[in-house]
Amino acid sequence: MNLTEFLLQKSWWIPCYGLIGALLTLPWATGIVKRTGPRPAAYFNLLMTVVAFIHGTIVFRAIWHQPPQLLTFEWLRVLDFNLSFSLNISVVNMGAMELITGLSLLAQFFAIGYMEKDWALARFFALMGFFEGAMSGLAISDSLLLSYGLLEILTLSTYLLVGFWYAQPLVVTAARDAFLTKRVGDVILLMGIISLASIAGDLNFPSLYKWAETSDLSPPLATLLGLALVAGPTGKCAQFPLHLWLDEAMEGPNPASILRNSVVVGCGAYILIKLQPIIALSPLALNALIVIGAVTAVGASLVAIAQIDIKRAFSHTTSAYLGLVFVAVGMNQISFALILLFTHAIAKALLFMSVGAIISTTQNQDLTELGGLWSKMPATTISFLVGSFSLVAVPPLGGFWSLLQGLDAFWDNQPIVFLILTVNTLTILGLTRVFRLTFLGDAQPKTRRAPEVPWTMAVPMVSLIIVSVLIPLIMQRLGLLPLWADINKTAVIDLLISSVLGVAIGSNIYLHKAWSRSLQLPWRVTQDLLAYDFYIDRLYRLTVVFAVNQLSLISAWIDRYVIDGLVNLVGLSSIFSGESLKYSTSGQSQGYIFTILLGIGLFTLFITWSLF
Repeated sequence: MNLTEFLLQKSWWIPCYGLIGALLTLPWATGIVKRTGPRPAAYFNLLMTVVAFIHGTIVFRAIWHQPPQLLTFEWLRVLDFNLSFSLNISVVNMGAMELITGLSLLAQFFAIGYMEKDWALARFFALMGFFEGAMSGLAISDSLLLSYGLLEILTLSTYLLVGFWYAQPLVVTAARDAFLTKRVGDVILLMGIISLASIAGDLNFPSLYKWAETSDLSPPLATLLGLALVAGPTGKCAQFPLHLWLDEAMEGPNPASILRNSVVVGCGAYILIKLQPIIALSPLALNALIVIGAVTAVGASLVAIAQIDIKRAFSHTTSAYLGLVFVAVGMNQISFALILLFTHAIAKALLFMSVGAIISTTQNQDLTELGGLWSKMPATTISFLVGSFSLVAVPPLGGFWSLLQGLDAFWDNQPIVFLILTVNTLTILGLTRVFRLTFLGDAQPKTRRAPEVPWTMAVPMVSLIIVSVLIPLIMQRLGLLPLWADINKTAVIDLLISSVLGVAIGSNIYLHKAWSRSLQLPWRVTQDLLAYDFYIDRLYRLTVVFAVNQLSLISAWIDRYVIDGLVNLVGLSSIFSGESLKYSTSGQSQGYIFTILLGIGLFTLFITWSLF
């Protein structure tokens, strides 16, 4: 057995590297080792990510022209019920894992410069290793049970990373809200998994696919099962109505936001793609996917153009693009969903690196306090432009080809075509607005002395710029680009028109840094409606949160005055009866015998009377 075959058989090691890196950082993260500072912890975790990336590269090249290989680890077998962890080593799964480890490597390298003076650097890298291990495991998992466990690890990691700077009250609130919002979808998904296990008898995806081909579930049961399976990815991908957490998650450190907005939310969509054959048992569940995705895509794109926090503006575009993925899965266009996830991850990681560079240099992320950075931060400016061009339909970069494939896939479905064009236009409008406020115009007090970022942050940005430019060549090598004769020329023209329209509107809208709200009442009302996310959070407070609070108060009252009252009544009765008996005892045995006989006699009399 040569080295390549050995590494191929040990592909399950790759997710473990990130977890090992997290464990190696614990002596520094817990404060056991203090003399060296936290830097060695970062280097250990970075080394393990490099090992994971190299191992994944070797396996990816080895599996390129081979059929998928299944690795199964039996966990529990009781009679006919079998629970096992199954891994699928295929080209698609290994490509997803390489994307995760590669972006994790760049994000960690970026974090060394971004968080250089942070006292909790070791703790941050421990959480990043935890993050990476869970995502890598999700990429190759072929078991719904294992996937759910890894999704729970991602939820915990999100909570810890969003609340990383826990001394700030707003950060604690954001971490709590993100955790609880995602838990709603997780609990409903768990219900679906338990139901599916009892119905299908197995939770490995190949067995579930075979079961789905011959399944004869009743329509109500299929609908409930499909909606339950949709709920989990809806929360993970920040889709309406469980979308508010991603905006609040921007309170966490920016290097974590690089991964969260590129591949972490994509993991939920990746699981959704795997669940599509089961969800397809219910047409209503597929329609729910389409409605959720369409509402989120348009709504999040509109909300993004009214934000004044630069990180929050980009977080909403993440929800919008994943909304298109939901629509694609609901319409059974899996190839479009995968390509869009791939190009979006690269572009969004580069955008958040440029955003992190701006925040690190200016110590500010308010768009109304930025400006004039293009001449002071050229590398950051180029990374922002390349990331923006890669995200939207600007030929010949990756976003153009992914959206073009979406138009080809839905060419006969005009509402979906219009949806894709609308999202592209609104996204470009928002990117143009952010570029004008951040890089153009006069320098503001916080940007006059803004230098370029150090090399530890510039190297990952430049590396990702090169990767973004080469994405079309990579897609061609993978056979993902259409032949020139097969290109839909009308779709290309429509995409270019939508891009030009977005740039034109974004370049000509009036932007004034002196105020963040328009002085004209109609525009101010519209701007507030979008800036506050259609007031959905306030609606939740008035409905869901209010109802839960009232139920909690009622439950507390019942517990205090009804349940505790009954218990206290029994206790007081025992005390009073015991005290009364204390004064009625004589200590003479004949008195006790007489009492016993009297009780037996009365009991016998009662039984006799009831019989007749």
